[in-house]
Amino acid sequence: MKKARVLFLCTRNSARSQMAEAFLRKYADDKFEVLSAGLEPDEIHPYTKKVMAEIGIDISDQYSKPLKQFMGKVLIGYLITVCDKAEKLCPSFPGISVRLHWPFADPAINEGTEEDKIERFRCVRDQIESKIKSWLKEPQNDEKLITVI
Repeated sequence: MKKARVLFLCTRNSARSQMAEAFLRKYADDKFEVLSAGLEPDEIHPYTKKVMAEIGIDISDQYSKPLKQFMGKVLIGYLITVCDKAEKLCPSFPGISVRLHWPFADPAINEGTEEDKIERFRCVRDQIESKIKSWLKEPQNDEKLITVI
């Protein structure tokens, strides 16, 4: 039986979508194939790696990927946008069963002290972890999604 694919999408695939990918793998990897991508992919932000490592999650094997790598090429059980820009600009494309929008603030805002900056990443990390945990508790029709994929 194939796993339902979940694709997390944000603008740069450098922070929020990378965190979401790592958390879903941690909490439900046996249930989903987890992917992430960006509309304008960039290197993973160093603070993303740092705040995930603080809680024992190593994302050193993850890397930024463009949406076009998946668009129209693979079937997606869930497309989850994690920023407003990605939600607004993500084109519709075939092969998506469910599209969700979970807006999180961009932690990479370059304002404040270094401690302010890292704290924004921690806050967003914790919000994403909480959202993933609560989403996994919701009843879902995975049987339908798995047969589509």
